[in-house]
Amino acid sequence: MNVNQSAPPVPPFGQPQPVYQGYHQSSYGGQPGSTAPTTPYGAYNGPVPGYQQTSPPGVSRAPPSSEAPPASTAQAPCGQASYGQFGQGDVQNGPSSTVQMQRFPGSQPFGSVPLAPVVSQPTVLQPYGPPPTSAQVTAQLAGMQISGAVAPALPPVGLGYGSPASLASASGSFPNPGLYGSYPQGQAPPLSQAQGHLGAQPPQRSAPPQASTFTSPASGGPRMPSMTGPFLPGQGFGGPSLSQPNHVSSPPPQALPPGTQMTGPPGPPPPMHSSQQPGYQLQQNGSFGPARGPQPNYGSPYPGAPTFGSQPGPPQPLPPKRLDPDAIPSPIQVIEDDRNNRGSEPFVTGVRGQVPPLVTTNFLVKDQGNASPRYIRCTSYNIPCTSDMAKQAQVPLAAVIKPLARLPPEEASPYVVDHGESGPLRCNRCKAYMCPFMQFIEGGRRFQCCFCSCINDVPPQYFQHLDHTGKRVDAYDRPELSLGSYEFLATVDYCKNNKFPSPPAFIFMIDVSYNAIRSGLVRLLCEELKSLLDFLPREGGTEESAIRVGFVTYNKVLHFYNVKSSLAQPQMMVVSDVADMFVPLLDGFLVNVSESRAVITSLLDQIPEMFADTRETETVFAPVIQAGMEALKAAECAGKLFLFHTSLPIAEAPGKLKNRDDRKLINTDKEKTLFQPQTGAYQTLAKECVAQGCCVDLFLFPNQYVDVATLSVVPQLTGGSVYKYACFQVENDQERFLSDLRRDVQKVVGFDAVMRVRTSTGIRAVDFFGAFYMSNTTDVELAGLDGDKTVTVEFKHDDRLNEESGALLQCALLYTSCAGQRRLRIHNLALNCCTQLADLYRNCETDTLINYMAKFAYRGVLNSPVKTVRDTLITQCAQILACYRKNCASPSSAGQLILPECMKLLPVYLNCVLKSDVLQPGAEVTTDDRAYVRQLVTSMDVAETNVFFYPRLLPLTKSPIESATEPPAVRASEERLSNGDIYLLENGLNLFLWVGASVQQGVVQSLFNVSSFSQITSGLSVLPVLDNPLSKKVRGLIDSLRAQRSRYMKLIVVKQEDKLEMLFKHFLVEDKSLSGGASYVDFLCHMHKEIRQLLS
Repeated sequence: MNVNQSAPPVPPFGQPQPVYQGYHQSSYGGQPGSTAPTTPYGAYNGPVPGYQQTSPPGVSRAPPSSEAPPASTAQAPCGQASYGQFGQGDVQNGPSSTVQMQRFPGSQPFGSVPLAPVVSQPTVLQPYGPPPTSAQVTAQLAGMQISGAVAPALPPVGLGYGSPASLASASGSFPNPGLYGSYPQGQAPPLSQAQGHLGAQPPQRSAPPQASTFTSPASGGPRMPSMTGPFLPGQGFGGPSLSQPNHVSSPPPQALPPGTQMTGPPGPPPPMHSSQQPGYQLQQNGSFGPARGPQPNYGSPYPGAPTFGSQPGPPQPLPPKRLDPDAIPSPIQVIEDDRNNRGSEPFVTGVRGQVPPLVTTNFLVKDQGNASPRYIRCTSYNIPCTSDMAKQAQVPLAAVIKPLARLPPEEASPYVVDHGESGPLRCNRCKAYMCPFMQFIEGGRRFQCCFCSCINDVPPQYFQHLDHTGKRVDAYDRPELSLGSYEFLATVDYCKNNKFPSPPAFIFMIDVSYNAIRSGLVRLLCEELKSLLDFLPREGGTEESAIRVGFVTYNKVLHFYNVKSSLAQPQMMVVSDVADMFVPLLDGFLVNVSESRAVITSLLDQIPEMFADTRETETVFAPVIQAGMEALKAAECAGKLFLFHTSLPIAEAPGKLKNRDDRKLINTDKEKTLFQPQTGAYQTLAKECVAQGCCVDLFLFPNQYVDVATLSVVPQLTGGSVYKYACFQVENDQERFLSDLRRDVQKVVGFDAVMRVRTSTGIRAVDFFGAFYMSNTTDVELAGLDGDKTVTVEFKHDDRLNEESGALLQCALLYTSCAGQRRLRIHNLALNCCTQLADLYRNCETDTLINYMAKFAYRGVLNSPVKTVRDTLITQCAQILACYRKNCASPSSAGQLILPECMKLLPVYLNCVLKSDVLQPGAEVTTDDRAYVRQLVTSMDVAETNVFFYPRLLPLTKSPIESATEPPAVRASEERLSNGDIYLLENGLNLFLWVGASVQQGVVQSLFNVSSFSQITSGLSVLPVLDNPLSKKVRGLIDSLRAQRSRYMKLIVVKQEDKLEMLFKHFLVEDKSLSGGASYVDFLCHMHKEIRQLLS
């Protein structure tokens, strides 16, 4: 592909798709959630009565008064049903073709109907009526509105007469029913559908929508009555549609005569069609009573609609409104849309700068010259041409790279290319490897490097003629000329000391102190290792693994074992001088499993018996790692240490630690010390391990504080993993531990690895995040790298980029395979460059952005107070959105919050990061838990951070039992829970089964084999194996969720209103958290306030 040619147009599936009009915005009749502590953000934009008073989500607030609250605002008990047509305690979830009924309590104050989702609207309407008074403006802005750019709704029946000004005052706050019309599928309609059309044509594909707009509660600033919502009598509309990138005006539709009103059938609404035809928003009947829930392209209940006569009455004071949670962008909806629009087509990587489907979408990848998104995901696929533009937008330019990612079985692993003794072909100047973007010239005798433009000679053995387009005729026969990802066999020049490496070794190092023996850990582990050693990773079709194994046990001293195949019994050697560690034997320590099978089995049988009566409680830690590293050094090979450790290492030895846990440091300037290692000894040790290619995986079994922040330093810097099983009990935790251990031992690992990221002229890699060590500014050194680990790289401009040639990244990983073969894995990616900010915002990926921001923040807590880190995140997010509002969105009222279409979930996801245990810990979160999560997130991929920060909540009894697909998720909020249902919640580390108090007795019997809710054991971690469809379905779903994640998720059954429910509610991230984290609604308002401050 000629990089200098302009890229061909992106295929329709290469970008976010327009929403199909038949899908519905999820709507729920959910019950109020329990109150939580007040938000950390002050009153929004000045003293708005009642805004900070917590009221159940989705329920309007009355003005503060001394009287008893109206029935509608009284808090419902946690398990109280909400009634609709779905039976007691049911909540409708997901797209549905039935009409949802919402019941409005009779005692609600006039005009305080819960706000339904808002219809999308054109951004610039020319005001024809007089501007409203300031009192009206304040009241108008008490409703929040979302919009992309579609046809406004019609005036409601009964409000059709009178001047625009009087109409605006009819309800005191008339943000127009269009404000509260529907919000189809969380997405604005595509730009070809700027106005509605009542014919039932099929929806058309078109360019991606660009923005979502909100009008925020209680935000000041003048706003014309005609700015949003339906036309007032005598008004037309003009101005560009928000989702039209070039802001082309559409012909104005004719306004309806006063009083005209249309109602639509309850089924799916007719799709909106082309912008050339005038059309009307379907409007709902304007009377009270059971109103219809939000549906795409149907109006919905609006505040202050009089139910008497058709003449406007005097202005009525409206209570401050709570923003309707259904009217703000829903992660569930966006995920569902992407699955529907992009899950069926394969993602073909041949076109530069395509945004891939979301990580939550199941899709196939066809490599046609750019690396699969499974290997590399970027925060934006269209990079600003200049550094000034990048600074203005504040969107971080970063790539999350997973070099050894596992692929689904339908996709081929990267081809291995062997160039023989000459090795892979590279640029002489910048050392970039041959790739599809290199330009062959002079009939194929030379090539121009696409990274540094250097002209290189083609070696005679690599020469090939060019075709009429300038491409080599063998391009499609060579992976390095036609694919985005491939491997080269490395020559001896790429090896340490210029000699090929030996196969790696695994050393199992087992804590045999009192805690480890008493808990049953040692016996369980030894039993498991007997069979697990048959499943060591192997290359290709080889019958047995080339990996050798060794064994060490330790408490205050170390015991090495000779398991040479010629011995009848294993021999033990003790090293008690832990200050000067050495390996007492070479021959017989690292052995081939199949040769020494009998001796190894004998050793594993003896270890639990040998230490059964131990009274030794003290342990060492650093000398154990030192010993493993020395053993690998003596054997002249790379490898991995598996450490099984139980307690704080307080025995006299190098790396001795003291208990420094101090909760009083939280929220002080010294809080950062809790995340820093106690001593520099572990960094020095890690550096030595990396030089030897010694990777450390740590399995912790603490009963109290063990200083994870310090103990995890070596695993973190060597590319290893940390697993933590607090208060380990064999009966409760063995399944989780053994599953993690099996996966960890069996997974394919690259040893002794070095990774370098090269870029084309104009940008360069400046910062790196992940589990690795760096001795210089360019080389990422990894003693080990597995298929779950990512390295996140941030880029900055060092020159101007060219729109025509774009920007290129090449990630090269040099590593030793499990069989001892030295290889180079190459991933290439071409990105577009833009001179318009709108193009940047149109091609961003929020999930990757959040992955980067979380890692940036989690590293920040090592050196800055947590509050500073939180404020930095909020400021950066506000700057990103304010820049979009100022430079890309059509002019509109300051009362509107306008979000870029592909960033509309940035606020909800960022709020989840801010509320996470690392940045805002609850009282029950330990220092060790925070340090553990901090290092985990550092090397997570985009799919893992997505579900970790915004957990999946799946209702289990709503979908048909015979359905094989996963039930559609609901939003992570307490008001989505119905006490007549059962829900499964997962975040990649935890798995909860929440059981409502009113669940049918038959369901309880089918799942738990007990006759009533009260007999279910709270905290149960295994479901009984029962022979009925529901039990099979739920257990199957749990198994499939576990298979998708890199760590085993232990199940916890939580009963409604049980003490464990507080733990479960911690994961309902759209609600206020007990630690003071804001709800999604409150944070969105806070974000809007921040954006407006920046713009003013």
